Amino acid sequence: MRVKGLIVAIGLMLSSGMASAQVMQVDESEQTISGVKRRGQQLTVQLDPKFVEKHWKDHLSKEAGKAKHSKGVYTVEGAEIHSISKSPMRISSTVGSHGAGSFVWWSLDMGVTYIDKSATPAEYAAAGRFMEDFARKLYREDVLLQINQAEDVLRATKQEQDRVVKQANDLQLSIQKNQKRKLELEAELVRNAEELKQLEQNVELNVKQQEASRQQVQAMERAVEEVRDRLKEIK
Repeated sequence: MRVKGLIVAIGLMLSSGMASAQVMQVDESEQTISGVKRRGQQLTVQLDPKFVEKHWKDHLSKEAGKAKHSKGVYTVEGAEIHSISKSPMRISSTVGSHGAGSFVWWSLDMGVTYIDKSATPAEYAAAGRFMEDFARKLYREDVLLQINQAEDVLRATKQEQDRVVKQANDLQLSIQKNQKRKLELEAELVRNAEELKQLEQNVELNVKQQEASRQQVQAMERAVEEVRDRLKEIK
């Protein structure tokens, strides 16, 4: 029952994870970076911010170039993301959380201008798709993590089930041994009772034998006395 319940829980968890994977939003927003207010894009997801930041750092370094981190800001110089721009860019990014969930914000400097929804719509749309692809990757990683955790719990549950089954078998074996021992003890009690009865009979017989022996001794003593008396009569 525990394993069946766990499978149901895993199914519900995966359904919930797949549903929440649709909860992603990319908006144009401003952030203050090193005292300067900048306009950029912000992705909102409903995941733990530490989880998001770890994967964003790895993803950004893999897709754009080595990201430097200082005072909560990730920076990539000469970033090349050809799906967004053919020209190298300077990326400034930060990760945090707000009431709607966790967010990843970035600003993309193409040298002559920043990517902007109205000024550079094509690049802005491409950057939005980049963020959405990252969000889908995040949710997949989150579901895989949950699956791994669920499998760990499942293994532990199966081990517990095996332990309980073994315990049940051991208990049944103990019961069988106890029942066998009980029969042996009952048989031994019967033998003891028979032996006691025989001993009591032997005691009764011994008493009779003692009496018979005593009478024989007395008879022999009288016979000896009679012989002695006869001896005295001879002169």
